Amino acid sequence: MRIGSISENQKIEKRIAVTPDIVKKYISLGFEITLSENYGSHLGIKDNVYSKMGANINKDDKEILNSSDIILQLGMLSEEKSSNLKDNQILIGVLDPYNNKEKLENLAKKNINIFSLELLPRITRAQSMDILSSQANLAGYKAVIESFAKFEKAIPMMMTAAGTIPAAKVLVVGAGVAGLQAIATAKRMGAIVFATDVRMASKEQVESLGGKFLTVEGSENLETEGGYAKEASADFKKKQEELLFETLKKIDIVICTALIPGKKAPIIIKDNMINNMQSGSVIYDLAAIQGGNTAFTEVDKVVEKNNVKIMGESNILNNLPMSASNLYAKNVFNFVDNLLDKKSKKININLQDEIIKKTLIK
Repeated sequence: MRIGSISENQKIEKRIAVTPDIVKKYISLGFEITLSENYGSHLGIKDNVYSKMGANINKDDKEILNSSDIILQLGMLSEEKSSNLKDNQILIGVLDPYNNKEKLENLAKKNINIFSLELLPRITRAQSMDILSSQANLAGYKAVIESFAKFEKAIPMMMTAAGTIPAAKVLVVGAGVAGLQAIATAKRMGAIVFATDVRMASKEQVESLGGKFLTVEGSENLETEGGYAKEASADFKKKQEELLFETLKKIDIVICTALIPGKKAPIIIKDNMINNMQSGSVIYDLAAIQGGNTAFTEVDKVVEKNNVKIMGESNILNNLPMSASNLYAKNVFNFVDNLLDKKSKKININLQDEIIKKTLIK
């Protein structure tokens, strides 16, 4: 069985699907690994490092795609590259099925087995493969670091002979994986942290990290069976707006993480709220690529409104691609390991397995 992976379009994606230490693990399962030339060179990983681990290096992407049984990527292949795929191959990646529906349907018609890892079910057995959690964890951390870098005041409280500098106040909107890591990071750096979420189960998690949970009066638990947030009612949104309007008057930094899978991100921080914030405040919007949680978010720009900086990147993980790649490569390896029948040493697409069934795009 052959596994192949070709370079991503590095203008939009610096992460890689196969790291050197993972090559050895694939080989131990009986796979051959072929990677494109300079596969990890932009991360400082030379081809000879991969070769020493047992990987083959090939200059011809077309040949890699043609000869591989399993193709591991991060994002969706270009149409030109996809045309090289053939019947019964397996393509695994974060393929954004909501926005790439037509492309994926065309590949499925060619009898290609497509697995999109953001569709993994939230079950215990899938945790080691959960790319959303591993990547969101890093995104939450990095959003705090980048927003703090833009904030022109000290973060922790400092008592000096010249007087006391108060601690920065941080609000995290959305207490999923990214939000919880943002809370933990901001708290470690000395900020006073508040958080809000539509899922009441988040309250205990926020408080365990030292954050103060802001509860919307009479709120309902807006959580799907899969553990994701679902869209709030008009009444909830109104009450949440009133709470945020008052809270944001005293907040220095806001980290927005609220996303609904497959839908435009909800606008939570409205223009009148931003106009009410303190001069010099910073908002980092992790939902920028899905439309943003603020009224003014623009992808890959720092927008300034009423002397409040609003930041949002298309791919924040490009700012720490080595750490993100290490986690992603391990997630993918665990997924492939689950596909492998250990007795026959062949891939078994067992649709009785919830992990396989939920991620396979038909």
